[in-house]
Amino acid sequence: MGQKLKIAGWVSLGVLAGALTTVSLQTVARNAAAPLPLEELQQLAAVFSLIKTDYVEPVDEKKLITDAISGMVSSLDPHSQYFDKKSYKEFREGTSGRFVGVGIEISQEDGLVKVVSPIEGSPADRAGLKTNDLITRIDDTAVKGLTLNEAVKRMRGEPNTKVILTIFRKDENRSFPVTIVREEIKTQSVKGKVVEPGYAWVRLSQFQERSVEDFVKKIGDIYKQEPNLKGLVLDLRNDPGGLLDAAVAISAAFLPENVTVVSTDGQLAESKYTFKASPEHYLRRSGADPLKRLPEALKKVPLVVLVNEGSASASEIVAGALQDHKRATLMGSQTFGKGSVQTVRPLGPDTGLKITTARYYTPSGRSIQAKGILPDVLVDETPEGDLFAALRTREADLDKHLSNGDGKEEKRQQDERAKARDAALKRLEEEAKKPPAERKLPEYGSAEDFQLMQALNQLKGRPVMVSKTLAERKEEPKEN
Repeated sequence: MGQKLKIAGWVSLGVLAGALTTVSLQTVARNAAAPLPLEELQQLAAVFSLIKTDYVEPVDEKKLITDAISGMVSSLDPHSQYFDKKSYKEFREGTSGRFVGVGIEISQEDGLVKVVSPIEGSPADRAGLKTNDLITRIDDTAVKGLTLNEAVKRMRGEPNTKVILTIFRKDENRSFPVTIVREEIKTQSVKGKVVEPGYAWVRLSQFQERSVEDFVKKIGDIYKQEPNLKGLVLDLRNDPGGLLDAAVAISAAFLPENVTVVSTDGQLAESKYTFKASPEHYLRRSGADPLKRLPEALKKVPLVVLVNEGSASASEIVAGALQDHKRATLMGSQTFGKGSVQTVRPLGPDTGLKITTARYYTPSGRSIQAKGILPDVLVDETPEGDLFAALRTREADLDKHLSNGDGKEEKRQQDERAKARDAALKRLEEEAKKPPAERKLPEYGSAEDFQLMQALNQLKGRPVMVSKTLAERKEEPKEN
């Protein structure tokens, strides 16, 4: 089936390498202890030698070896990756929340790069790029045929260098070039505000190194404005994940001290671990615990967590922990379903390997791999329904994804999603005929944000408009 729209979650340029990833950065490279398959390695050497001597034109040796390593790692699962010098630098920038680029949040549509949103104050924002703009060329290179990662690499570069983006603006039915000067972009992963007296909204768009500090500051600002907070909405919609320790810290902000947040299990002894709501489990370095600056009332304030198909990895850890401990009511739609942890192991001063080392489990022992977390209350994106959610890519749609151990149930869910996509594509075609102002989904956190309004209703004890289009994916009865 041809998929006209692919929404992989909102990601920022420079953050793509870390998207949909729960990453541990604390480990270091180890010497391999496993015996080497000598016969197969001899075959690899023989192929390398034949390519060097017999191929139609000379081949760069280093590139040949790098490509071989990349192929070996990428064959494992969608989240393991070999980092060369450039991609390793980009990955580290992404998890730090700083990178050099044009400053846009992107997805992919019809093989082109789609602007989800320009980052406020970025070069792209100042150049006039708009939501739903399609990028058709980057300098002299056509975007059609490039992967999202390849397109990102071409838009990145050194500070104060220029890149020419060719934009197709559907609303105006025209194409035009835009010259943008690259600069360092500082992404803001935490937003929040008092939405009405007594009630506040805090959104995490990704779990980065700065996210915990930014979260603590934002919560402090909210309580200064509204000391008697009656309810809080934690918005994790379209949060693709990020750092594991940041997810543990955000969970710990709401949970009693020392309760289990998440456990991991893998081949290595170090992969079998239980992370608790304690400073030693989330502090990246020695020093003061930023959570100590949070108001005590935060531990007890009524809490709703908003999630959707774009909530992945670290955001699923937080949602699962708060749900299992009955600390929050989860609302929205079923999450992405990425239940694996990647460890970054340096291979030298400027290369590394991001490899899947463990599955993670919620405090009650649930694995959400390729399943996702089901909210307590299913709520659509709009009053008319969750019309296009089926077009978003989930973990179970990714090639070579880790199984959750129930192949029959996975196959049934894949068939259901295929039917739902066909129906959503038809709705999308009808929606495209409407005026632009009627097609745009409301901004998160605004008065038109339907799911946020339902979350506030939940906190106030008022009726909630439950989903018209979503349903729980129940497991089929096992055959005896």
